[in-house]
Amino acid sequence: MEWQENKTLKIQNLRVDFLTKTGTIQAVKGVNLTVPKGKITALVGESGSGKSVTSLAVLGLLPRNGKIVEGEITAEGMEFGKLSKEQKKRWNGSTVGMIFQDPSASLNPLYTVGNQITEGIRQRQKMKKEEAEKLALSYLKAVKLPNPKQLMKKYPFELSGGMCQRVMIAIAMALKPKYLIADEPTTALDVTVQRQILSEIYRMSREQKMGILFITHDLGVVAEIADQVYIMQVGEIVEAAPVDEIFHRPTHPYTKKLLSAIL
Repeated sequence: MEWQENKTLKIQNLRVDFLTKTGTIQAVKGVNLTVPKGKITALVGESGSGKSVTSLAVLGLLPRNGKIVEGEITAEGMEFGKLSKEQKKRWNGSTVGMIFQDPSASLNPLYTVGNQITEGIRQRQKMKKEEAEKLALSYLKAVKLPNPKQLMKKYPFELSGGMCQRVMIAIAMALKPKYLIADEPTTALDVTVQRQILSEIYRMSREQKMGILFITHDLGVVAEIADQVYIMQVGEIVEAAPVDEIFHRPTHPYTKKLLSAIL
């Protein structure tokens, strides 16, 4: 049992509050969630349900007025709240990676694609520039980006949304995280590119045994790639089950409402 516990990203009784001018808002209310290695765990809910706040809490990236007031976040036997400042830096990227919804906003417009991917590699793996560039090229090829050598010299504004998203996946892969959070990674993409990105995320989970927390409002996407599903409503998990059970035997009225919207 101990071995299995160390192979999961686990959120236990997580509560996140935001302090506002009008008072305290409970954004996340006692959430329990487990992301095993080599599996895709979907966190589903409408906008404002608390999905993204949960993911930001895992990475310690909450806004200044946000605070974890209760709960534990653990991965590989480490508890995030007990880590030093330096250990938390290594947690982000090495233990838990992140793909944000808007890749063009996440990539630095002042640096080339090559600079941005090699910088992370060199920081984590302490290698020479030439070695890091060769490795960066291999990750860009892995996500099937065309002309990766030329792409290394380009800036984010020169790329399409789909290409930027693949670059973000390549950056996440290069850091070799044990777990990856993908927050609505295909929302702004056309159907063809969306399928390619989903295929890449699925491949990462299976081939690299990476545990993936896939955040979405789209149950159609969930049906394609998820193993386990958590349904979130107004800051709470209202239902959790394997993907087949969610679609064929939903129990909560909110889950049934979400399903009726795609039928």
